[in-house]
Amino acid sequence: MNETNWAGNVAYRTSRIHHPESIEELQRIVAASEHVRALGTRHAFSDVSDTSGDLVVLDRIDPDIRVSADRTTVEVGSGTRYGLLAEALQAEGLALHNMASLPHLAIGGAVATASHGSGDRSGSLTSAVAAIEIVDADGGLRRVERGEPDFHGVVVSLGALGVATRITLDVEPTYDVAQEVHTDLPWEAAIAHFDEVFASADSVSMFTTWRPDAVDQVWRKTRLAPGAGYQRRGELFGAPSSDTKLHPIRGVDPVHCTEQLGEPGPWHERLPHFKADHTPSAGAELQSEYLVPRERAVEAVEILRALSPMFAELVQVSEFRTIAADEHWLSSAYERDTVGLHFTWFPRSVQVRGAAVAIEDALAPLGARPHWGKVFVDQGGRVAELYPRIEDFRELREQWDPQGKFRNTFVYRHLVH
Repeated sequence: MNETNWAGNVAYRTSRIHHPESIEELQRIVAASEHVRALGTRHAFSDVSDTSGDLVVLDRIDPDIRVSADRTTVEVGSGTRYGLLAEALQAEGLALHNMASLPHLAIGGAVATASHGSGDRSGSLTSAVAAIEIVDADGGLRRVERGEPDFHGVVVSLGALGVATRITLDVEPTYDVAQEVHTDLPWEAAIAHFDEVFASADSVSMFTTWRPDAVDQVWRKTRLAPGAGYQRRGELFGAPSSDTKLHPIRGVDPVHCTEQLGEPGPWHERLPHFKADHTPSAGAELQSEYLVPRERAVEAVEILRALSPMFAELVQVSEFRTIAADEHWLSSAYERDTVGLHFTWFPRSVQVRGAAVAIEDALAPLGARPHWGKVFVDQGGRVAELYPRIEDFRELREQWDPQGKFRNTFVYRHLVH
């Protein structure tokens, strides 16, 4: 019986799953494999990690967390989860610039797929990468640093260049964050004040079930100056501040969510939506996300509102977030400030696929890029052409992996034409 991803919608085609305990052992496995891919914490809802060859999981390799002498970067094993790294950084009085909604993600997988948090001025998690070490097709180690040729092509590579082993990230002094949740923001206000809402805190998320009258919740995370308190806003364009802790999905117990109600706390205990020591879901869901240019975000939302009667019954909740532009060739925020339109679906694969096709067709004129690690269809194979440096990446992949050791069905389907 094949193993599956976290959600159960992808069954890995191989039973050869390795857990090397050292980088040297990983190098030997890669060198001896005909086809090989890295597998992280299995939170991808696409088949980006799948292979009929060998899968390698780096969860048994020592994280070996090393803060630089000048305390501006940290080097860490790519199989390490963000939650573990965050605890270690906080103990050192340091922090990352942002985190995804889940601290459970492996750093290597999140970087490879350009995963992100939210914030007008915050780039994706990938934007913090200062260097990356990769086991290549011959089993050798390559290190590429920011400023070197092809760096921006190597970091977000979808695993198509090799297996990342060590990643160096920018860090900064630790800081506190206060999180406040507002409910029932009228759609009229959400559309009219879209930019103002997202500028109202350092990290903002809108959650909607596509009801016609209002956005269900707005989560606002505000960075605080050292020693500063937080004054709750009270209301946000007609949306009152909640006096009770909430889960993004209506009716779900918020026990797994990070603290709200404006109570200040360390960055790593507020920036994610969910606590690192809790499982946020049993996996009974699918996820999709489409990322559009910031200047076309309101247009995209209005398109989806008009289309929502077709897909709303499949949605547990949708989330809107902002991401600052970066320079990584295959990043969904490459050279454009971006808004992510996220869908947490009920686990109905056939119906979700149909909804994804309709959404992709509707958003195609806006240049919507799907999240590489979520459910998307890419009917007609048009996604690759949304990336201006795709030909450069194809050439880079041929240089690094001429025999196609790291190719898989996903790479062929979306990147190789």
